[in-house]
Amino acid sequence: MAIYYHGTSNDPFDHFDLSHALEGDGKVKFGYGVNVSPVYSTAANYAGKHTDAKVFYVYTVEIPDILPDNHIGFKEPVNPYIVRRTEDALGDSIPDEVKAAGEFFRKYLANKLTGNISTIKKMMGKASYPSEIAVSNFLKTIGVELFTWPYNWKRLSDGYYCAVLDENKVRPIQIDTVQLALKGGKLKFVEGSSVLFKKF
Repeated sequence: MAIYYHGTSNDPFDHFDLSHALEGDGKVKFGYGVNVSPVYSTAANYAGKHTDAKVFYVYTVEIPDILPDNHIGFKEPVNPYIVRRTEDALGDSIPDEVKAAGEFFRKYLANKLTGNISTIKKMMGKASYPSEIAVSNFLKTIGVELFTWPYNWKRLSDGYYCAVLDENKVRPIQIDTVQLALKGGKLKFVEGSSVLFKKF
């Protein structure tokens, strides 16, 4: 298991619930799941997306380790074992251009699973919110646990953001309250402001 962080201004909770997925920044750019950061301060900054909030929280959580055959990287070629499991489950082959990047693979599958059939290029380009839910639910059944994308696109050694497909695989360890201050028009984490709110 790996330690990650999740920031929110919602009232404290004991377990994650994906029915609240759009309450953060309102996007599913990198895939439908519980979004977590490898960096505490970045998670805290995400808690400040709702600038009218009065209290901000950072959850320290455990999630599954990133393994070669349990995640789909945003711009990485899709692991051949994931491709094979997908093709076996669908009874259909995946076009080569779709396998070239996780982003294409996810969106193509999302559209295919919900009957939004068009050209391969269009199917790789956009997917609706219900389609994103459908592809996450499908991928869970074949052992995919995470969508990942680099924390720093220029320095991959800094780690990865993750969207955890199964909310039950995100285990809270503790909740902190944090202070944020306006900086450059955005709320930013105030270093040293973390206070333990709850340990699990």
